[in-house]
Amino acid sequence: MPTDVVDPMKTDEPVQPPSLGFFGSLRWAWRQLTSMRTALFLLFLLAVAAIPGSVVPQRGVAPLRVGQYFVDHPTLAPILDKFSLFDVYAAPWFAAIYLLLVVSLAGCILPRCIRYAKVLGARPPATPRNLSRLPVHRELTVSQAPDAVLDAAVKALKGNGFRVDRHASGDSVAAEKGYLHEFGNLVFHVALFIILIGVAWGALFGWHGTVVVIEGEGFSNVLTQYDDFAPGRRFDPGMLPPFSFTLDSFNATYVTDGPRRGQPDSYRADVTYRTGPDSPDVKATISVNEPLVIDGAKVYLLGNGYAPRFTVRDGNGTVVFQGPVASLPQDPLFTSKTAVKAPDAQPEQLGFNVTVTPTAPKVVDPLTGPRSLFPEDNNPRVYLGAWAGNLGLDNGTPQNVYELDTSQMKQIGLKDLAPGETWKLPNGRGSITFDGLAEFGNFQVAYDPGRFVALLGAVAAIVGVMGSLLIKRRRVWVRASADSEGRTLVEVGGLARTEATGLPAEIDRIIAQTQGEEQV
Repeated sequence: MPTDVVDPMKTDEPVQPPSLGFFGSLRWAWRQLTSMRTALFLLFLLAVAAIPGSVVPQRGVAPLRVGQYFVDHPTLAPILDKFSLFDVYAAPWFAAIYLLLVVSLAGCILPRCIRYAKVLGARPPATPRNLSRLPVHRELTVSQAPDAVLDAAVKALKGNGFRVDRHASGDSVAAEKGYLHEFGNLVFHVALFIILIGVAWGALFGWHGTVVVIEGEGFSNVLTQYDDFAPGRRFDPGMLPPFSFTLDSFNATYVTDGPRRGQPDSYRADVTYRTGPDSPDVKATISVNEPLVIDGAKVYLLGNGYAPRFTVRDGNGTVVFQGPVASLPQDPLFTSKTAVKAPDAQPEQLGFNVTVTPTAPKVVDPLTGPRSLFPEDNNPRVYLGAWAGNLGLDNGTPQNVYELDTSQMKQIGLKDLAPGETWKLPNGRGSITFDGLAEFGNFQVAYDPGRFVALLGAVAAIVGVMGSLLIKRRRVWVRASADSEGRTLVEVGGLARTEATGLPAEIDRIIAQTQGEEQV
């Protein structure tokens, strides 16, 4: 009787793929992370993540603008700050993308380098059976012997930079050149990895901070002197070199005529610095893109502004405030705002809202208020709003140095002053004198130990790109065999490993160099 045979491949139950398991899942995740597709995606994601650093002011570069952003956008600014958008490049999410990109590139590049090292020692590939199927093919008959043709072909190919291998069968020659094309590609990717390492090194062991220095005042390179400081992850205060400098004068020039009137023309900060407590004074000039280098740290000039000088006396005639106060520019013509606070005044604390105009208008627009006509201090004037009461400095809540908290104060008057003028406050509350207008420089002090590594990587990346674009990868095979009539049939085939023109002409040139006689 016939027996029914059950085909084990035919079943109604669905086939279940084998489970990867824990280690299998890890291998799969590693392959995905170290693929070139993932590396390109992470590079694109890093570029997108850096966009807020160009749109939103950053604490490490423009702390004054960050403070003004909080004033202008009191609701949005805290939300952005919660996601570290005012310090993008130190944000945890940015560091996570960066670290993943470094790991992905390392895992992607290392196997490619190993494979390339093996290819360098390999022989050119064997001659294909059918050369006529190659993109470039030539066939001709010559009177020379096959061995003579192949010897001439080896000489011509070597003369054109090919690495040549004559097969043991003796009827063909294989040649290849352009190995540096792939080398240039690898150099570019390795250089990108070096750039990332250099930037990471600087982020770990580097530091930078910003400080506003008013003319005639100084700065010492200690943490307490900085207005804003961003240390690296491995930073130690002992890493700060013990230098100091004094801003002797700040000089800015502006365009006076034409459509660019009022735009800056040049900035220059003249300073006197010391490299240590016992070192001599040295004069130097800091300008845009020309920082002062001291013990590996660079002092950059980021911006400038005005600092009006005031003397405030209370109702008893006691000087309760004296000196300059930096102001925050509001427009390109340096209309600026600041605040003067005198918490020791008696019988009530005094505060002043100050609008600074380096070149004051003759008539103040009642709608827009006082606005400077030119950024240079040609006709300086300050516009004051005086307040008396409780400044709110004793409750422990930090305040903006450029603004008054007037919630517990009352306004007692308005006044504008020229340099040297004094305003006596009503009801014997004291006086305020505008002593003059000084300038300040906004400096960034930075130390980046990875910058030379990043520069080396950038140069290598350019060299790698040039190599991958200019070097052409090509393979050529020559086969010579005797026909029935005693002549030699020569076949030449060529294959371009990159999309580059000129291969047919190069093969024709090799054929011409190979032959010493006319074609039959």
